[in-house]
Formats: sequence, structure tokens, C-alpha cells
Amino acid sequence: MTRLRKAWPLVLLALVPMAACAAPGIPAFSVQTHGGTQTYTLTLQVLALMTALSLLPALLLMMTAFTRIVIVLGILRQALGAGQTPPNQVLLGLALFLTFFVMSPVIRQIDQVAYRPYAAGAIGAQAALDRAEVPLKEFMLHQTRENDIATFVHIAGGKGYAAPLDVPLSVLVPAFVTSELKTSFLIGFLLFIPFVIIDLVVASVLMSMGMMMVTPTLISLPFKLMLFVLVNGWSLVMGSLAASFYH
Repeated sequence: MTRLRKAWPLVLLALVPMAACAAPGIPAFSVQTHGGTQTYTLTLQVLALMTALSLLPALLLMMTAFTRIVIVLGILRQALGAGQTPPNQVLLGLALFLTFFVMSPVIRQIDQVAYRPYAAGAIGAQAALDRAEVPLKEFMLHQTRENDIATFVHIAGGKGYAAPLDVPLSVLVPAFVTSELKTSFLIGFLLFIPFVIIDLVVASVLMSMGMMMVTPTLISLPFKLMLFVLVNGWSLVMGSLAASFYH
């Protein structure tokens, strides 16, 4: 997380290229003084910066491993049939810390090739942003399917790119998110199968015993929880999720 805080200024630099420009602004409020009325304005650049900062967390999460992890954990909870256990706060916390773990090599590389030279004054802000973009693109390209990239290149009206790193973020990000959704659903399907089998077995046994008034999920829940604990399910799921990004 320390490296993440070090790399954070590079993200902010991408949003402030014109924030200090002395352009006419939108009147924000006025203050009565002894000499008259003082009007304070808000420049369009600052307004755009404030809006971008409010969207920044969502943008960063969509460009990292968070999407796949949180969807798989949500599907796992639904497969267990334990209602809201674990609660949403716990799942989001697990997803965030596992995301930091998965993204740590990328954050470390951004810190080494972009932030440290920029902090030392060896390179400018634009050069630092260009360098920081490369590790993030490499991570996203490694997880993105070629047909998803081709789909969004076609939608954008492009004719292809000479190298994978030439794909702009405006094309790469939606293609990456689409691939992550597909991958997370495939993993969720594999997680669902054992629990569905337990539900079917329990439902068949209850029907054969004539206990049709008993809810099968009520009986199968303890068996699913016991199976999940016996096979060390949380460790397997977390380890497999982390390894799926660097297979």
C-alpha cells in the first residue's frame, strides 16, 4: 500500500494539465467587503478536475484485478446459499486487499520506472505518465482476449494497431472489463457445480423419503458449509484467484 500511495500523484498529474490556467470562470459566490463586493469564480478546469476525482476510484478499480475478484466472491456466496454471510463489507475488504496483492508487481514497476525518476526531477510529468501507463497496459493486455479488443477496435472505427501497447486506453479498458466479466463468470460456473450437486442429492433423498415439505436448501446448507471448510475452500479460492492473473 506504501507503493500505491507513492504512485498516486502520477494519477493526479493526468488530471491537472490545465488546472492552473487563468481562464475566465463560473461565478461561485460573492462576499460583501468594506470596499464593495468580491466575487469568487470557479474555472472550468478546476470543475473538471473535481468531477474527475469523484470518478477516479471507479476508474482505477475497473483497470485492476478488482472486477474479477469481487464477482467471483459474490458468486461463491450465492453458491453457498448462506444469504448475506459473509456480509458485503467483508467481501469488499477481501477483494480490495487481494487486489493490492495481485497488483503489487505493477505498482512496484510504476514506482521504479515513473514515480521515482519524476520525484527526483529526472523526467517531467508527461514522461512519467507515459512510463506509468506501460506496466498497467501490459497487465491489462495479459488478461484481455484478442477478440474483445478487436470488437472495440471495430466499434471505434479503427483498423488495428502495429503493437499491443499501441492500443489506447479508451479501447483497452472496455475490452479488459469485458474479458474480466467473462473470466469471472467462467470461474463462478466451476465454483457452482459442487454445490449444485449437493443440492440435487439432498433434494433427491428428501423426495425419496417423502419429506417434500422440507426445504432442500435448509438441509443442504450445513453439508455445503462442511464441505467448503474441509477442503479449505477460502484458501483455495483466494489462491486460485490470485494465480489466475499470472498463469
